[in-house]
Amino acid sequence: MSKPLKTTWTGASVHDFIETVPSETKKKDAYTLLKRFEDVTQLTAKMWGPSIIGFGKYRYTYASGHSGKALIVGFSPQKANISLYVSMDEVRRNALLDQLGKHKSSKACVYINKLADINVEVLDELIEETVKHVTNTYDVIHD
Repeated sequence: MSKPLKTTWTGASVHDFIETVPSETKKKDAYTLLKRFEDVTQLTAKMWGPSIIGFGKYRYTYASGHSGKALIVGFSPQKANISLYVSMDEVRRNALLDQLGKHKSSKACVYINKLADINVEVLDELIEETVKHVTNTYDVIHD
């Protein structure tokens, strides 16, 4: 798994943040993603840093002793694209990404331009698999 985000939960309003998204398409997609993530995870959305909408929280500790808290899964509607924060077994991740549709990816993120470019049922699987992976690997915080 890639390194967890160094961003922390802020307590800011998710809806207020989405309303600041300048692109109407990305704003609409953000509300749709919010609903999908909530439905799949059964978790409440919270703002992490100024622009990441996260679901759930877990505690991690590296071999070095460094520890912290991170979101389980999330997304961020950025100006250039929508970042999806999903993490799981690399083989399973690659198999799902092969079915996702138009996207770019890095070790920690999947980038899409708009929801219309992807298969949202595959996105649901990515979300579900991430929650399973993190829940089975780390100490999930229930609050």
